[in-house]
Amino acid sequence: MKVIITGATGMVGEGVLLGCLENPDVKEILIVNRRHYDLQHTKLKELIVGDFTKLEGFEDQLSNYDACFYCAGISSVGMNEEKYNYITYETTMAFAQQLVKWNPNMVFNFVSGAHTDSTEKGKMMWARVKGKTENALMKLPFKAQYNFRPGFMKPFKQQKNVKALFKPLIWLFPILLPKISLTLEQVAQAMINTVLKGYPKQVLEIADIKALAAQ
Repeated sequence: MKVIITGATGMVGEGVLLGCLENPDVKEILIVNRRHYDLQHTKLKELIVGDFTKLEGFEDQLSNYDACFYCAGISSVGMNEEKYNYITYETTMAFAQQLVKWNPNMVFNFVSGAHTDSTEKGKMMWARVKGKTENALMKLPFKAQYNFRPGFMKPFKQQKNVKALFKPLIWLFPILLPKISLTLEQVAQAMINTVLKGYPKQVLEIADIKALAAQ
């Protein structure tokens, strides 16, 4: 399969990228970033896009892919709702709406988060915005669309994009909090399996991600 990955300069996107590089079912990967990610591999290509809402002129580079694993995102800490909504909802939707025109048979996976608010009415701003994004993505005419709600994630050992503050603790999460923890290897494999095998739910909680990864 041929996949597009966004967010490779962040922890989740980098982990999904490494999982795809290791997987023989993934033959070609295009990472779409705002800044360069320094990695060379025979499977890997990179496209630098300064503004994800403006993809005009990139049709040739972004067509004929089987899947997009949309891992780009940002923490809501210190952000007002308007700015967080623009980055999380408007930017994601602009990217997805353009991709579905060029790749109608694509599987599109969006990395959301545990406790995302599907009602869009809760008190937590980030959860409302993530919920709105999930709901809107599910209406797009992709071959399939899935929303991943991971919890704590253990990175690959070789990952570079892990915040120093979390490094002493992140390896303990699967041991101390197994029910709400995953590895990024599991997240990557589950994403690959959405393309190979599909899944009966569009919103995947932690247990769903583990089950799909194990198939």
